[in-house]
Amino acid sequence: MAGGKQTPRQRMMGILYLVLLGLIALDVPDSLLDAFKHISDSLSASKTNVEAGINQTFKAFEATKLKEQPQRAQPIYNKALKAKQLADELNEYIETLKHKFIQAAGDIDPATGDYSGRENLDVSVHMMINDQKYAYELHKKIDETKNGLLALLSDKERAGVNLSLDAPAPPHINGFPNKDWENANFGEGIPMAAAMTALIKIQSDTKNAENEVVKKILGEVDQAVVNLDQFDAVAVAPTSYVIAGQPYTAQVFLTASDSRSTPDITVNGSKIPVSNGKGTYTVNTNSEGVFTWTGRITYKKNDGTFDHKDVTQTYQVARPSAVVSPEKMNVLYIGLPNPLAVSAPGIPLDKLHLSMTSGSVSQDKPGHFVGNVTSPGTTTVTVTGQVSGKTITLGSTIFRVKRIPDPKPEFAGKSGGNTSAANIRSQDRIFAKLDNFEFDAKFSVTRFTVVIIKPRQDAIILSATGSEITGSMRTAMASVTPGTTVVFKDIVAVGPDGSQRGLDPITFSAN
Repeated sequence: MAGGKQTPRQRMMGILYLVLLGLIALDVPDSLLDAFKHISDSLSASKTNVEAGINQTFKAFEATKLKEQPQRAQPIYNKALKAKQLADELNEYIETLKHKFIQAAGDIDPATGDYSGRENLDVSVHMMINDQKYAYELHKKIDETKNGLLALLSDKERAGVNLSLDAPAPPHINGFPNKDWENANFGEGIPMAAAMTALIKIQSDTKNAENEVVKKILGEVDQAVVNLDQFDAVAVAPTSYVIAGQPYTAQVFLTASDSRSTPDITVNGSKIPVSNGKGTYTVNTNSEGVFTWTGRITYKKNDGTFDHKDVTQTYQVARPSAVVSPEKMNVLYIGLPNPLAVSAPGIPLDKLHLSMTSGSVSQDKPGHFVGNVTSPGTTTVTVTGQVSGKTITLGSTIFRVKRIPDPKPEFAGKSGGNTSAANIRSQDRIFAKLDNFEFDAKFSVTRFTVVIIKPRQDAIILSATGSEITGSMRTAMASVTPGTTVVFKDIVAVGPDGSQRGLDPITFSAN
């Protein structure tokens, strides 16, 4: 019986098939013919399942490897298609033989669900052995298909493969004449049912052989294949910026890479795009300072296992010269923590320091400081840095110092104008807001006066401490109707600098 990587169920079916062939010489009862039908049905189901698995393997390969590595995957894919073609040609030839059996002995009998001529003992020997001799041609095609499939594999792959597709002569049994494979499966005394089962078994073996070879072939794309076909001259220097008096050092060497490989490359844990075997890492340089990134290249070795190499690089982002700049505006404001950023090419951020002539400076983090000023005018910010163990002055910048602009009073979301009487009646406080100011500076209203003027009535004047509408104000505003004028005046607000600001009055006309 044919060897190969068969499932236990397939091996059991093959053994049972041989046992049934041995019983044929004794008798062909219906129970024996039914057994052949059961084996045929089982083999057909197995063949269908294997074929579905092969199709899924091709689809998965097409959706991944063929798209990701077309240059490497296409030849492998074409070789797998060749294996499929060889198996399909043998399968189609067997289908023609099965059709000839049906023509000679009869199609399916509805009463039994089996071939109507299943017990016919003449059709197989005449068609396959004596007359047309199809069994000998079939044997030849089996050998050609098996050899063709094996030829698609490398020597290493063939060493571990024993395809179940085979046509060996049965072992000799004492007391019985020797038989070749053709006569044992299709010769004298073999009913049509047994011959059809033999053909279906060959088809099942063909699919199993195809499945094993296709998986071996498509697996080649994952094998480590390194073809160093791309060379580059590389110069690597610890830094590209050198301060006068410091030596410049660089390593110059030749590198080689495989333009068709697609190694898995990550930087700081995130994948980067790979093209022609090289990964490209790109990052924005919006902030000054010294930055370090760690890369990992994962690759497949010749033994199929994976390994990786790590690389660490440090780079510095700096302005053309030592520059101090406010992060939001070109002015420092009294009462606010003014953020300042500083950088100097070639000097680490943690080696830079700031000082201020009028005010104070505190460090937030390397390269980032906070300036606090107290009086209008100007202040000079000086940058110093440690270079080769010495503290040197790198530059200074003069900044203007200003008070925070006055906010605008708002009531009912507006700074005066027309609004509905209902909108005025529904509000509970007055606000002081800064428009178009880069900082988030908060102002609080500390006192205000409201004047309610109704046509042909005396004006109602009420004052409040804080920003909220008082109870008496709320009562007065409840009577506001269209045509009423509401004025907020004597508005005082306090901002982050602690100074009191007298704000402009705002007037509303109710409609």
